[in-house]
Amino acid sequence: MSQEVTVDFDVAVPMRDGVTLRANVYRPAGEGRWPVLLTRLPYGKDFPLGSSILDPVQVARRDFVVIVQDTRGRFASEGAWDPFRNEALDGVDTVAWAAQLPYSDGNVGMYGASYFGFTQWSTAIHQPSALKAMVPFITWNDPLNGVIFRGGALELGTSASWQMSMGLDVLARRYRGNPDPRELGRAFYMLVKEIDALGTQGYWSLPLKNFAPLERHNVAPAFFDTFEHHMDRDYVSYMTIQGKHDQVNVPTYNIGGWYDIFLKDTISNFTTMRSQGATPEARQSKLLIGPWTHGGTSNPIGELNFGFGAGAALIDLQIDIMSLQVRWFTQFLKGQETGILSEAPIKLFVMGANIWRDEQEWPLARAVETRYYLHSNGHANTLHGDGSLSATPPESEQGDQYEYDPANPVITRGGALLMTPEFPGGPFDQRPTEERTDVLVYSTPVLEQDVEVTGPITVHLWAVSSAPDTDFVARLVDVYPNGYAQNLTDGIIRARYRNFAHGEEPSLIAPDTAYEYEIDLWATSNVFKKGHRIRLDVTSSNFPRWDRNPNTGHDFGADAELAIAHQTILHDAAHPSYVLLPVVPPAQA
Repeated sequence: MSQEVTVDFDVAVPMRDGVTLRANVYRPAGEGRWPVLLTRLPYGKDFPLGSSILDPVQVARRDFVVIVQDTRGRFASEGAWDPFRNEALDGVDTVAWAAQLPYSDGNVGMYGASYFGFTQWSTAIHQPSALKAMVPFITWNDPLNGVIFRGGALELGTSASWQMSMGLDVLARRYRGNPDPRELGRAFYMLVKEIDALGTQGYWSLPLKNFAPLERHNVAPAFFDTFEHHMDRDYVSYMTIQGKHDQVNVPTYNIGGWYDIFLKDTISNFTTMRSQGATPEARQSKLLIGPWTHGGTSNPIGELNFGFGAGAALIDLQIDIMSLQVRWFTQFLKGQETGILSEAPIKLFVMGANIWRDEQEWPLARAVETRYYLHSNGHANTLHGDGSLSATPPESEQGDQYEYDPANPVITRGGALLMTPEFPGGPFDQRPTEERTDVLVYSTPVLEQDVEVTGPITVHLWAVSSAPDTDFVARLVDVYPNGYAQNLTDGIIRARYRNFAHGEEPSLIAPDTAYEYEIDLWATSNVFKKGHRIRLDVTSSNFPRWDRNPNTGHDFGADAELAIAHQTILHDAAHPSYVLLPVVPPAQA
């Protein structure tokens, strides 16, 4: 291990179009050649996020060169900021440059989280010859499934807060060279004031296509482009990895969290690479999922303490997340046997039991898909209602009704979030939400034995609405003996996009007509302990995480008017609504 590290700041990196990006380079002091670990991020190479995933000094001491680069149009780098569009070729050019540095041995690995997880994938699909391995952390492959939209609904909570925070550097560059520094100060003050008010006021702005908190500052034109290209796969192809994994020829160690905004795509990145990776090495990809949120990997997560070994600082009391990544790169960049490939391809944290467990495949082959059907006598409203869940199919039952008023939506409480501070992510007690009459609550009897649910979760919901378009939201909950209601995972479907996942074009619904909706709740791993209950909540909003459906059927984002929708959830022999749970049988003694 090297004891001294040399750091070169603001090193120029030329791109093929003449634009110069800049990077900080950390390397062992003295003469030598070492493999390179590269991360490319838009959040400032000199700010804490630049060293949040790997400490570049500590990793350089382990005989790697570490390069932290500002992406195009951000901070010290030249060019125009256009989110996502330039990352592929800029990444290819940077990998080639890094491989040819006088202290590089020609082998490059990439690492990073979220946006700078995407910069890895977008580079890798072009197969730069020097790239040998990657560690994508909490990142996506389908922007229509968690980045911009989810089930046809806008990811308002994430999109608005992210775009506004990114606007600070946009303003700094806009006023660069202005002889009056007070101009930048005033612009900063006004935008920060807007950011601070987003959680209490700004999210409520209508119409969305003229979203006032962003429109007033002109810092995020890409946000408004989404209203012209709603759920348009061709338009978002530049930020889509889905369908391109077979072009990736390097192994990936995929890391995610059960409460992360990109959980499903983290899993599918892994499963697709295992089956479709372009080389045998690529098909050795791995997966690790903790009980984490987007960027939150230490206890507590939300309101819950999952134990010291649940955190990334010492995973399973064995290894910290930085050392785990270094071990991966040592295997593939240095060619040194670390034993990592002989270990199980999957490591999951099982909530409830609060243990880590190795697995061989996803979904788990031993999991049994089990239908838990919705039941009631027509009064499942609130946690005090008569809603129930059981494995018995319904016969003749009255449906449950509620009014969805977008002027009084169900407010976001925990979950897979990246929003303003008023809306922290992770597990939070859902009882305040379940007190609302526009929330239907279905619970099993008290469990007589532990029930483990690990795998993908879907809800099949038969529903009738008075509106030509509306939303349905479902949430899986673990209810403790004392009543505490821990949210596990949830999802949304916008009625006009009910068959979008099956290749059909969006279409409005006929009011007062029954339709079956499939709501993707992504996945979880949780042991519902003996004495607990399994619960499903059903409603029509989760705001401001997702935008409110105005129930009018008008074009996306056009409405300032809001209409009340009268909703009926059916659960009878002809319309059996249920949640499909992958139940893992108990291990045999």
